[in-house]
Amino acid sequence: MSGLPLQGMVATAASIASFASCEAQVVSGLTAFADVTVLPMSSETVLPGRTVVVRDGAIAAVGPAGEVEVPRGATVIDGTGRFLMPGLAEMHAHVPPGADPPREAVEDILFLYVANGVTTIRGMLGSDYQIPLAGEIERGELLGPSFYVGAPSINGRSAPTPADAERLLHAHARAGYHLQKIHPGVSLETWDHMVEVANRVGLSYAGHVPAEVGLVHAIETGISTVEHLDGYVQAIASDDVQAQVGAGRISLGGLARGVDEAGLAEIVRLTIDHDVYVVPTMYLWENLYRATDPDEMLRQPEMRYVSAATREGWRRRAGAGLGAAEEVELYLALRRRILKALSDAGAGILMGTDSPQLFNVPGFALHRELRAMAGAGMSNYEILKSGTVAVGEYVASHLGLDGNFGTVAPGMRADLVLLGSNPLDELANLFDRVGVMVRGRWIGRAEIDAGLEALAAKHAG
Repeated sequence: MSGLPLQGMVATAASIASFASCEAQVVSGLTAFADVTVLPMSSETVLPGRTVVVRDGAIAAVGPAGEVEVPRGATVIDGTGRFLMPGLAEMHAHVPPGADPPREAVEDILFLYVANGVTTIRGMLGSDYQIPLAGEIERGELLGPSFYVGAPSINGRSAPTPADAERLLHAHARAGYHLQKIHPGVSLETWDHMVEVANRVGLSYAGHVPAEVGLVHAIETGISTVEHLDGYVQAIASDDVQAQVGAGRISLGGLARGVDEAGLAEIVRLTIDHDVYVVPTMYLWENLYRATDPDEMLRQPEMRYVSAATREGWRRRAGAGLGAAEEVELYLALRRRILKALSDAGAGILMGTDSPQLFNVPGFALHRELRAMAGAGMSNYEILKSGTVAVGEYVASHLGLDGNFGTVAPGMRADLVLLGSNPLDELANLFDRVGVMVRGRWIGRAEIDAGLEALAAKHAG
C-alpha cells in the first residue's frame, strides 16, 4: 500500500496542489504525515502541528509543519486532529510452533498483531522456520511485525546436564536465534554452566526462573528478562514463609501476607543494578489464578478472530481458580504492588501477554494487558513506554541489535500508529486507529477492517 493515495485520507490544504500535480509520479516508499500531533515517546511530550516524512522504511524528518517540506511525489496522509506515535511491541509473543506449521495460520497471527498496532514481537518459543520468517518480514516480503526469535527452551528435560545446555546453546547460536528461552527445571549446576557458555557464544537468556536457581541468583548471573514476574513473590517472602513454601505448606494468601518489606526494596534495587527487564503478563496471570467463566470469556469480541479449535481448547483449560477467591485476590494484589514498585523505581518494564495463551488473542490481548498494568498504578506514559522506547533500548543493550525504533525521530525505523485521539489521555484511544505503518508500509483502517472481517468469516461458528 506504500506509495498509493489512501481511501478516506485527504491531503492537507498546504500540500494538496503539489500532491495533485505529481499524483502520477508518486514515489514508492515516500510518505508524509502532515499537520499531525506527534507523541515521540522519548519523553512525556505532545508535539502538535508536525510534519513527519518517511523514506524507504525510516523516518527522514520530523519538525513543525511550516519548516519541514513535504517532498514531491510523497503520499500525503492528513494528520489534522490525529496523533502519531511509535508502534507497540509484544515482548512475550508466540507464533505457531513446530517444524512447518500451516503458512496461513502463521500469517493470520502476524496480521492480528499488525492490526492492533503491534509492529515488533519477541517470539518466546522458537522453531527453525521462524528465523527465515523473520528475514522475510525484515525484507518487506511478508507483512508482519519485526520479529526477534527466541530459541527452543533450555529446561529440565531438554538440558538435564550442563553438557546438554552447552550443546543446545552452540546449536542455537549457529542457527541464528536472537536469544535463549529458559523454562523451569534447570538445575543450579546446569544454570551456572549455561551462563558461562551463553556469554561465550553471545546469546542473552530470558524467561522463567528455575526453582533451584532462584530469582536473586538468576539476576546476579545476568538473566536478561524475567517473564511473568517469576520468582518475585517468593523472593520477598519472610524467612518463615520461605520455609513454608519449601515444605509446600502455605496458601497463596499466606504467601502474599508474608512480605518482607526490606526484601521488596532489595529485589527492586537488584533488578535495576543488574539492568534486568521484567515482562509482567499481568492479564494472563489473572486468568490463570482466578476462577473464570469460559462462556463469558469467549463472548469477548476478539474471539471471532481465532479458530473454533482454539476457542474450544481455551474452554477446556479454564479452571475453577487456584484457591479461595479472597486468597487469589491477595496474591494478585501483591503482584500489582511489585510491578508498581519496579516501575516507580525506574526498572525496565516490557509489554507482553504470552499470546495466544488462555483467552489471549494476539494483538487484542495487549490492550487488555495495558488495563491490567494501569490497575497496578502505572501511569499511561510509563505503560506506553514499556511497549515503545524501552523495547528499543532492550534490543540494543541486551540483544546487541539495532534498537533504532520505539520513538518518533529522524533515523528511526518507520513503525508508527496513527490515532484519532490521544492515548496519553486514555489508553483505550489506542483502538481509535486510523492506520498502522510497518517499516514504512502503510496499512489503513479500511485494509485492517477488511482483513479482520475475512478472519472472522473464516472462523465463524
